[in-house]
Amino acid sequence: MTVERMFDEYGHFKRFQACLYFAAVFQATSCGIHYLASVFLVETPNFVCSVPGNITDVLYGNITGSSLESVLPVIKPAGGPLVVRTSEGEQWELSRCRSALRINPQDFAYDYYGNKTMKDCSGNFVYDHTEVHNSIVTDWDLVCENEWLAKLCQPTFMLGVLVGALLFGDIADRIGRVKILMITSLCQFALGVAVAFSLNYYFFVVLRFLLAMASSGYLVVVFVYVTEFTGSKVRTWTSMHIHAAFAVGIMVVALMGYLVRVWWIYQIILSICTSPFLLFCWKFPETPFYLMAKGRYQEAQALLDTIARFNGLECRLKAEDLLEPMKSENGKALLEKEEKEERPAQPEKKLSILDLFCSWRMAGRTCTVWAIWFIGSLGYYVFSLGSVNLGGNQYVNLFLAGAVELPSYLVGCFAMDRIGRKKTCAPALLLAGVACMLIIVVPAEIDSLAIALSMIGKFAVAIAFGLIYLYTCELYPTVIRTLAVGSGSMMCRVGSIVAPFCVYLVDVWVYLPQLIVGILAFAIGVLTLLLPETLGEPLPTTLEEAESLGSNPRKKNSSPGNKDAGDGMELNQHEAKA
Repeated sequence: MTVERMFDEYGHFKRFQACLYFAAVFQATSCGIHYLASVFLVETPNFVCSVPGNITDVLYGNITGSSLESVLPVIKPAGGPLVVRTSEGEQWELSRCRSALRINPQDFAYDYYGNKTMKDCSGNFVYDHTEVHNSIVTDWDLVCENEWLAKLCQPTFMLGVLVGALLFGDIADRIGRVKILMITSLCQFALGVAVAFSLNYYFFVVLRFLLAMASSGYLVVVFVYVTEFTGSKVRTWTSMHIHAAFAVGIMVVALMGYLVRVWWIYQIILSICTSPFLLFCWKFPETPFYLMAKGRYQEAQALLDTIARFNGLECRLKAEDLLEPMKSENGKALLEKEEKEERPAQPEKKLSILDLFCSWRMAGRTCTVWAIWFIGSLGYYVFSLGSVNLGGNQYVNLFLAGAVELPSYLVGCFAMDRIGRKKTCAPALLLAGVACMLIIVVPAEIDSLAIALSMIGKFAVAIAFGLIYLYTCELYPTVIRTLAVGSGSMMCRVGSIVAPFCVYLVDVWVYLPQLIVGILAFAIGVLTLLLPETLGEPLPTTLEEAESLGSNPRKKNSSPGNKDAGDGMELNQHEAKA
């Protein structure tokens, strides 16, 4: 293969590729940062209605105080109201979204059985600033009847992720990878800082939507970019490390959330974390394959010379050598055209999404694959976004949710090439399901055990999420492979949009989101056992070959060409997370 010959000549991952790779991956951490930044941007502290007049005494059960600020840190959302007395002698019962004025109380006590006058808060609240100094919730009073606005922030961000992946992926094929990397990187910085200066909630949501588009666009394009500069010998590992960079971004969010408790300062710091990338991204070269595809042969040759010189090698490969496959393909196309002219033309069958359900076996396979895409994305974001609700230290929890991904990608990459795709994916989902459902029996006072089980679930889901793209490619024939991956990717994005709403079920029960993910993961893990194994199998080219996977003994093809095909199909794997 001429493509692999280029990497054999200049190195699969030498100095030139390494410098580009680590610089591009450095910026990829900003995507993980912006995806999870909302965890602390929309954090809601304890709060109650405010009252007219100066408060002199406060009661909460057996706890007494002289100000709301001294008692707010200890109140429970599901507990009783705060009872306060003002300097005018009025007594009020304060809850989260309403207050009650006691009528002619005899003494100042917590329990009262007389008449009360109920009143709404009318937008006047007192917040506990012990943990959260400022968030968009406290600044714009996104509580009570406006609580849904705060809960809409993350779903709208994920919708922007969907739009950005579709938009920038297409544009990158038109104008080039480097231009998109530069544009999306600049937009991430500019929009990220602009979010901090939002005048109101609606500006905030719109800017975050645009920021999501830029972040998603960068993830999609950077994966293709680094893949076109690295050879097949290291492609699997380099792709996994882009996922790892995203996880590092989550860890940065946890650290900044702990150190900075004012939302707009927190947002600015997160946005400038990777700003040094802007100083040298304009020096990034376009990929040689894109240049050749666009007929820019002189630029491609200059790039090859630069790569050879930087890697300390002699430049023996010419850009024209990369045209050999194209020439042979063109000659073959002309021959096929002449043959078609000699025999009667046959109408070409148009394929649609219904071809994924062309038989009962393929229908079952498609439903299972879609379910894996969905639970992979749903589980990933539920564990990440919901880690702060597990008890204990929320900042440590989120940091662990990011850190646990790093070994999961190494384990997944190692296992899928040795024990198989199915034997890696199915046990991972089953483990995630068992870990999540065990949370039910954990005593409420043992936070550490619940956190540990949740991290095991995140570890397992990350493994399944990391390998599903390649597994999908190998389960479907050439004629509908792109359709299968595209439809699965859409199910993945549906999962990411649903995930925030699932996390909000914590208001019903703190472990309900993990329980839902656990039940789904276990059920889908069982279904995954029914899928065929594809490790070492040649890629199916027809629907008949795809249907026969796992049912008939087939000659295994472990030749380098087959491995290259599998590696080549990983070009868009990271789009799933985007």
